[in-house]
Amino acid sequence: MAVQHDIESHRKPVGAASEAPPMRTCLVSRETQPTERLIRFVVSPQRAVVPDIDECLPGRGLWLTAARDIVETACRKRAFARSARGPVTVDDGLADRVEQLLEQRCLNLLGIARRAGQAVAGFEKVREMIKGARAGLVLTAIGAGDDGRRKIEGPARGADHVAVVSGLFASDALGGVFGRDAAVHVAVERGALAARLLRECNRLAGLRPAEVE
Repeated sequence: MAVQHDIESHRKPVGAASEAPPMRTCLVSRETQPTERLIRFVVSPQRAVVPDIDECLPGRGLWLTAARDIVETACRKRAFARSARGPVTVDDGLADRVEQLLEQRCLNLLGIARRAGQAVAGFEKVREMIKGARAGLVLTAIGAGDDGRRKIEGPARGADHVAVVSGLFASDALGGVFGRDAAVHVAVERGALAARLLRECNRLAGLRPAEVE
């Protein structure tokens, strides 16, 4: 089933203003961008290329644009070895590993928001949060019905300070965060957690394959 990742994120802020992020240069495109649009990698003591999703591992950072084709190009054209000035080991399926790590990071942040009382799941609860002008981020699962999407995403897109992420997560992945089998509609209150989660959703969207079964 073809999935369009629909992320409306730059039109409206979802959290408080913050300092501009540092800038880094992508090894492949050579484009300098904010780190929130990039993935950091480091070379381990064993000379293995390791994704540093949390940007906290020691060592010189090797940065790539958060896009599957960029990561795959870096692996194919030995961009890591050139930047590291020596041989390195790059695992097969590195882009898949980065995708998995980013998805887990997103779900972890959603779990933090849930435990803080800042996230809800279910059609009515999400609609109430949007109507109450508390929502900062709305997530709609892959395969959501058109009618439900229209009733949730329409008001969200028309409200101030709401970002919409549609078709990025499976319903069972979202449901697991809330202790249920599935969740189709999820909302996170406006604030720092919503802003952090949106950043990770944008990075994950660049790594998701165009086809999801």
